[in-house]
Amino acid sequence: MAETQIKKNVLTVSASPHIRCDESISKIMWSVNLALAPAGIFGIIHFGIPALKVILTGIISAVVTEYIIQKIRKKPVTISDGSAFLTGFLLAMCLPPDIPPYMVAFGSFVAIAIAKESMGGLGYNIFNPAHIGRAVLMASWPVAMTTWSKLTASGVDVVTSATPLGILKLQGYSKLVETFGGTGSLYKALFLGTRNGSIGETSTILLVLGGLFLIYKRYINWEIPVVMIGTVGVLTWIFGGSAGFFTGDPVFHMMAGGLVIGAFFMATDMVTVPMTNKGQIIFALGAGALTSLIRLKGGYPEGVCYSILLMNSVTPLIDKFTQPVKFGTRR
Repeated sequence: MAETQIKKNVLTVSASPHIRCDESISKIMWSVNLALAPAGIFGIIHFGIPALKVILTGIISAVVTEYIIQKIRKKPVTISDGSAFLTGFLLAMCLPPDIPPYMVAFGSFVAIAIAKESMGGLGYNIFNPAHIGRAVLMASWPVAMTTWSKLTASGVDVVTSATPLGILKLQGYSKLVETFGGTGSLYKALFLGTRNGSIGETSTILLVLGGLFLIYKRYINWEIPVVMIGTVGVLTWIFGGSAGFFTGDPVFHMMAGGLVIGAFFMATDMVTVPMTNKGQIIFALGAGALTSLIRLKGGYPEGVCYSILLMNSVTPLIDKFTQPVKFGTRR
């Protein structure tokens, strides 16, 4: 009798899900915010109060927009899950530190209202919301989005300065190295973050550490950032030099601009990237190739934002051709 009872218990099948874990959307989102926080704090230290204003405006605008829209739609308010907070935070990190607050608020509104909520909310958006907000701001106020100002200790705007990618695009690699006082000093500025650019374009090391934390927690796959950054390095090494093939500077391109923050925090967005590892590698290769193409041949010095958005648009197609064959059937 006891043996029969044991067999019955073994064969009992409970309701799904059969595999459970302690992770939740809220926990994942707040963990990503935590991973991004060190780079954000460094940006505030490096650029001062203007950067703090941009970050706070981006976050508050995103959260308030989501709250209002969900109230209007009579849907459950989900601002506590950290996703709107993250969207505003990421958008702010992709903006110059001295951009006017109303532009930041408008970008956050577009990111939440159009790129996220109009699609049905979290989990239904086709494109990365933060990059949609940035792309709209770039199209609406290109001068403000591509002008960075050096500030004195008193906060007085004294001179407009280009980013490293801007100097490369307009004046060439020799002038870039000269501006930073040598290749070693250039690499150091990119690695530590003592350079001009958007708030999230500063400290490579802090962004990488944040990304490694997400990989350790298994919230993102390592293949996407490694393949995307590696693709940019290889292609710019081959085609990015003025002296012919294989004379470019891959180290510079892998640390410059928004590549690191884009590869670790945006190209890995679980909603807008392919579902399979094979598909994610294809996605990363395409994003890296497009970034290199825009940087080397495009009108803008940077291409991370547009490359990720373009690859977001073909994610359904990639999913279609990379889904594994069901057991017992033929493709």
